[in-house]
Order: sequence, then C-alpha cells, then structure tokens
Amino acid sequence: MKKDQKSPTNIREFLKLKEPSDRGGKKPLLKKTNFTIWYFVIAFIIILLVQNYFFTKGTEDVIPYSEFKESLRTGRIKELTITLETISGEWTTEKGPRKFQTTRVEDPDLVKDLESHKVKYTGKVDSKWVTNILSWIIPLIFFILVWRFLFSRIGPETSVMSFGKSRAKIFAEKDKKVTFVDVAGIDEAKEELKEVVEFLKNPGKFQRLGAKIPKGVLLVGTPGTGKTLLAKAVAGEANVPFFSISGSNFVEMFVGVGAARVRDLFAQAQNHAPCIIFIDELDALGKARGMNPVGRHDEQEQTLNQLLAEMDGFDPNAGVIIMAATNRPEILDPALLRPGRFDRHVLVDRPDIVGREEILRIHTRQIKLSPVVDLKVIASRTPGFVGADLANIVNEAALLAARKDKEAVEMADIEEAIDRVVAGLEKKRRLMSKKEKEIVAFHESGHAIVATTLPGADPVRRISIIPRGISALGYTLQLPTEDRYLMTRSELLDRLAVLLGGRVAEE
Repeated sequence: MKKDQKSPTNIREFLKLKEPSDRGGKKPLLKKTNFTIWYFVIAFIIILLVQNYFFTKGTEDVIPYSEFKESLRTGRIKELTITLETISGEWTTEKGPRKFQTTRVEDPDLVKDLESHKVKYTGKVDSKWVTNILSWIIPLIFFILVWRFLFSRIGPETSVMSFGKSRAKIFAEKDKKVTFVDVAGIDEAKEELKEVVEFLKNPGKFQRLGAKIPKGVLLVGTPGTGKTLLAKAVAGEANVPFFSISGSNFVEMFVGVGAARVRDLFAQAQNHAPCIIFIDELDALGKARGMNPVGRHDEQEQTLNQLLAEMDGFDPNAGVIIMAATNRPEILDPALLRPGRFDRHVLVDRPDIVGREEILRIHTRQIKLSPVVDLKVIASRTPGFVGADLANIVNEAALLAARKDKEAVEMADIEEAIDRVVAGLEKKRRLMSKKEKEIVAFHESGHAIVATTLPGADPVRRISIIPRGISALGYTLQLPTEDRYLMTRSELLDRLAVLLGGRVAEE
C-alpha cells in the first residue's frame, strides 16, 4: 500500500460504496440498498441468539419424569423447586452437580416420596409475563425499524402518506429558459397567448375595466406541434412559476387520490400566484363522463369533478392561469369546455413552409452547418412535418455527419436524415435473390413512371430497392412542392394510379 493512500478507519468506511462519478463514471459493483439490508439480516440473527440465551434455559438438563423418579429413589436429588408446570432443581451426575428440569405430571405420591427421601422442596408460581412480553416486543421493534428504513429509502414522494400530494413539477422564474423567441411556426397561437402574458405581467390593465381573463386555455393540436413548448414560453415571457403535470398522474389505484392531488395542486398554485398550471394530455383526465358505462372508472370521474369544482372556486383575478394540451378534444367532457373553465381554445396547427424554415433555424442554432445547406429547400421537402419531426431530422443529420467524421453537416446528411425519418432505416445486409431484386425494381419503376407521367401526382424525389423500415423492400419517395389542404377528384385518381402502377409493372 502506498504511503499517501489513506487506509480506512473502520469496516463501514472500507465497504462504503461510492457514486459512479467518484469512480470514473463506472457503475457500482454492489447496490448500497442491498448492502444495508445485510446489516438488518445480521442484526436479526443477533437478536434471535440473544433471545435464545436469555429467555430459554439452555444450561439445564431436560429429563423425562421417569428418570426424575429413579433419581429421587437413588438419592441423587437434594433440593427441588416445584411449579404448576415444571419441576426443577439440582442432581448429582458423573460430571458433578447440574441443574435439571422435567415436566410435572399428576403424581399423588410425589410429596410422600420427597419427604421419605428427605428432599428439600419449595413451591413457586411462574411469572412469565416479562419473558413473554420481551420475547415479542424485541422482534416487533426490529420490524418497525426495518419498516421505517424501507419507507425512508423509498422517499417522500412515493410514501403512503404522500398519495394525495400533487406530482406537479414546478419551474421557478430563474429556471425559465424558453420564451416566444424559441417558438416558431405557430404565429397565430402566439398572438392568442400574448394576452395571457399581458395579464400576468399587468393585471391592473384589465381589472380597471372590469375584464376577466379566461381561466383556462386549451391548446389543441397534433402530437409534436409544440403545445408544451408554447405553454413554457408563456410562463417564460410572463416570468412566473410554471407547474407542469400530466393528466395521467392524477389517477391512481385508490379512489380519492386523484381528487386530493387536484386540491393540493391548486393550493400550491394559489400560494405561488401569479403562476401557470399546465396539464399535459388532458384527455387522460377530462374524458367525457358516461362514455363507457360498463367499464366506467369512478376514480377518473371523481378526479374530473374535483377539477371542475376547483376551476369554479378560485378567484379569476388571483393570477392563476390554467393551460392544458390535448390532441383529442372530441372526447373531452362538455362541462370542461364551457365558458368559465377552458373557455379559450387555441389551435396549434402544423407549420407551413415559412414556419418550417423558422423552426429549422431555431433547431440549427447549435449545429455547425455547411454553407451550401439551404433551410428553405429543406422546408419545401418536408411538407406536413411538425416541430418534433424537424428537430429529429436535424439531430439525425448531425449524428450522420459525426459518424462520417465530417467538419460540418452537409445537405446530403439532411436528405439522408429525411429518408430515415420518412421510410425508416436501411437494411443493406438483408439477403435477397436476384429474382426478388428484379421484381422490386420493376415494382418501384412502375410507381415512378406513372407518377412522372400524370399531372396530378407529386414529383418523384428518390427511388430505392434497398429494404427500409419494417416491411418495405423498396420505396419511391414523392414529395409535394407546396402545402396542400384540398385535393381534387383528378388528383385522387392520379394517386390511386400511382399506387397501382407498381403491381401493373410487375405483370
């Protein structure tokens, strides 16, 4: 051992487990929890040994009653103590005098035999209550200590007494990093929410005219459009605390827990007013009552009723704004959408080509791009993509460029990332026969030829016979040149012709 290495002072320090960061990022060899449980196992064994030593008479010879009578006749016994259940005393053995004990039986001649052999005897009433109490109190105390230790290891958030506590994550003003500058492609939604920001910043402007800000703002849109990001941006712009929770976090297996969490959430929010409560996936909590009377969920309905009561109960001028997000507004309870509750609905739609370009600029701020990368071209090649899709494309392109040891992300990397997101990963190692490859080539060529000749079909961007995704043996990538919201009958017929062109080409 090196001299400068400090040796452990006790076994606890020697066996102390370090965190992964203290050991060069490596995982610990043993879990600290399992190591501590061994302490309790050893302590329990020690308690059993102590009990066995103090509360049992292991030093006495336990003999049958017949042997006791024989020893009495031979004069080996000089003194006895008789209780209601046992007879104990000292007898002479080959090893010298020893204590013995036997079970007392009904023997009318016992006293006569003792007097005839001149044995001194006394009676004694057993007092076992102390022994009995200690024999079960010590294990009980041990199990209580183990129980308390396990609950302390679980933590306060998951203990039994905290079921009714809100699971909302609170972000303080200093933690806010998201503002409207970080949100792009949904300008109409931002304009709608600027009024909420103004109320949180300057409520007197509205109160002097008797106006009441909407209690609830419901963000409606497809997944990935930025509803949660928009809610955080509102809190960041207003510089107020932000409570974030999912609708599924309210409902538990115990009836009444969800309602208690709703009450606790609103109590915390009023203590931190002005603030914003954001409930993500509101449809998990606010599903219309009575939709499924056979398999109804009393806990879910009770939680929803408590939410409705809380939204009616608090002061509209208290500075607490409730925001929620859902992609299934059609299944929400009508009472939740009426005026006075979630009375303002903000549509967070898919971005158009201008919005996609703005979103790409935000996501590429930290990405080193090649000068030839044109974000406008990328935006035109990703119609229908939402913000989450575009963020995924940018990240995939950066990963591909890093994998190839490039100095910057190039246009080819982004195009390959689009293909990965749209069609899936390439499966270059899949073995296909020459005949199968020819069939796939004819099939994809049929799609491409028909799409090229028909005026209503989208232009073909790429053809491949390399398998991708789960079941595609090849693909023909068509991308529209502009966002489209309507389709004519001729365009639909052209799309059907393109779909059938692959099979026709095979024949």
